[in-house]
Amino acid sequence: MFAGNRLNRRHFIKSLAGSSLLLPGMMHELLAQENISQPDPSNPLAPRKPMYPAKAKRVIFLYMSGGASHVDTFDYKPKLIRDTGKAYKGDYLSAPRWDFQRYSKADTMVSSLFPHVGSMMEEICVINSMRNDFPNHVQAVMGLHGGSVLQQRPSMGSWVTYGLGTENQNLPAFMVLAPEMPYGGSLVWDSNFLPACYQGVHVDDPKNPIPDMHPTDMREVQDKELGLINYFNTKHESTRESDRMLAARIKSYETAHGMQVQAPEAFDLTKESDATLKMYGLERGSTKGFAWQCLMARRLAERGVRFIELIDIGSLQLVNWDAHADMQTHVPLARNVDQPIAALLKDLKSRGMLDDTLVVWSTEFGRTPGDPNPQAKGRAHHSKCYSSWMAGGGITGGITYGSSDDYGYEIAENQCHVHDMHATMLHLLGIDHTKLTYKHAGRDYRLTDVSGRVIKDILV
Repeated sequence: MFAGNRLNRRHFIKSLAGSSLLLPGMMHELLAQENISQPDPSNPLAPRKPMYPAKAKRVIFLYMSGGASHVDTFDYKPKLIRDTGKAYKGDYLSAPRWDFQRYSKADTMVSSLFPHVGSMMEEICVINSMRNDFPNHVQAVMGLHGGSVLQQRPSMGSWVTYGLGTENQNLPAFMVLAPEMPYGGSLVWDSNFLPACYQGVHVDDPKNPIPDMHPTDMREVQDKELGLINYFNTKHESTRESDRMLAARIKSYETAHGMQVQAPEAFDLTKESDATLKMYGLERGSTKGFAWQCLMARRLAERGVRFIELIDIGSLQLVNWDAHADMQTHVPLARNVDQPIAALLKDLKSRGMLDDTLVVWSTEFGRTPGDPNPQAKGRAHHSKCYSSWMAGGGITGGITYGSSDDYGYEIAENQCHVHDMHATMLHLLGIDHTKLTYKHAGRDYRLTDVSGRVIKDILV
């Protein structure tokens, strides 16, 4: 590591590699320069083989924060239309505000809010029997992301990276793109009791996605300084083997160093073609809206990021999909995400990536098909039944799974609890959800808590 002495530098690198448990992110680059052995395989983010052959290598999770209405988007209810205004279960039924139709060769009926996504239904499986355990935002967000509405747990993205690691040590394994904080804030990407290296990296400013991302002008000096810092960090860690937070913090420094190498290129859209930008609905040079998030999801997926979550928060005028006052707020929200989501699916497919990329669209719950006030323009929270969808990564496209009753109040057939969604996601990644556990506070925890089943009917 010291200037002018190649032998000492070589010996120092070998010494670090031999004594460190968590230096592979930085060591990979240094060892490659020295053309010597590979980094320590005990790296907690090293790519790991799945438990069995996987259909998907990565996940892109599209989260519509606030509760998109199922009966106005993907759950077609002709009887709700016919019986609008009728008293039912203490409510007055309220018809969907938009027409439904088939946009592709698939039989799936889709609201006119989503014509672009509708055109991709041959790739999509719509689940119209989703269920969460609580109709309040924070608890429902906890259930959707961590599997429990009672207490904060590690996010699904953290569980996935804990189970599989990442293919690219120079980018975070788990990244979250969101311009504003969603309900529940950072618990959406928190690793909780899992080591901190599995926590998601939140990108909230497209113009400065990762602060201090660019290296200094004196790169050689910086490398030497970081090598020396890591030497003392590792020596300090060797006397505190049980300190997981310390180990994870060291790993975070290595990842930060790696990001200075690869992140600037990953976030640079200047080489994207005009045709690609047009497909996403993104003006050249713009970083606004969900279009930028979707294009970045494809680029991060290409570069080996394991779990990518995109959160649609809306705008300053429309905070999110929580349409209590007026369902018409769904119009600009849908317009913001419809074309980019369809473009993401098309882009992945054209590059041969959709087959091994699982794309999931969800919200934390749906909205009531009626309201106690017959004049109400909005809809309230409804967790007993709502819609999500999956595409790619081993999912059968062009089908629907499960159904709600005639009005969309209750599940009529084939319930899919959030635990079932998580179990299915993990299964497609080659992970048995009952065996991906972590011991904490005297017991083994898992993403699916003590339940969950793989929805085999939707798999290829």
